[in-house]
Amino acid sequence: MKLIPVLAATLLVAALAAPVSAQKLKVTEGSLSALKGQTEINTEFTYDGLKVGKFDNEADYIQKKTTEYNSKEAGRGDAWAKAWKDDREARYEPKFAELFNEHGSIKSVHNKSAKYTLIFKTTFIEPGFNVGVWRKNASMDGEVWIVETASPDKAVAKISVEKAQGRVFGGYDFDTGVRIAEAYADAGKALGKFIKSKAE
Repeated sequence: MKLIPVLAATLLVAALAAPVSAQKLKVTEGSLSALKGQTEINTEFTYDGLKVGKFDNEADYIQKKTTEYNSKEAGRGDAWAKAWKDDREARYEPKFAELFNEHGSIKSVHNKSAKYTLIFKTTFIEPGFNVGVWRKNASMDGEVWIVETASPDKAVAKISVEKAQGRVFGGYDFDTGVRIAEAYADAGKALGKFIKSKAE
């Protein structure tokens, strides 16, 4: 009889570890044909209006986690809050560029002289969790604007990014930043391939 609860727990862990659904990319406006023949694209990231998990406002999420961690250990929450923001430039964006460049035909660069700019607007992050027996993958949604670098307010094309998955082989992703960085890697890989297929 004791095997039944164990089996149920095992199945639940497997369900939480598996991605809910595959990542989806879709051109929602314009066309990527303008990128045909381009060898590099200036890349920028924005996080305005970001929702995190069950929180509609990122600031509320940060405040809750900071308070929780500080209550357990003085200063731990403040260090976590700093890392939460620092991980964008240190982890997420480089991971995105690395996989985008590896799987695409256009190189992601920081170069304002490039004719076009890719603006990745993150709209939602699910941080996930990993506490050993129980875990949940991170995921991320966003919108990509392809604009002329000289006219960043006018999009040549827009692409929706849904459910980019953050998971690490073997489950060694106890750090939130590691899980989320993998979601950006997933988005970069898929977007690189997507643009390559549409722009050629």
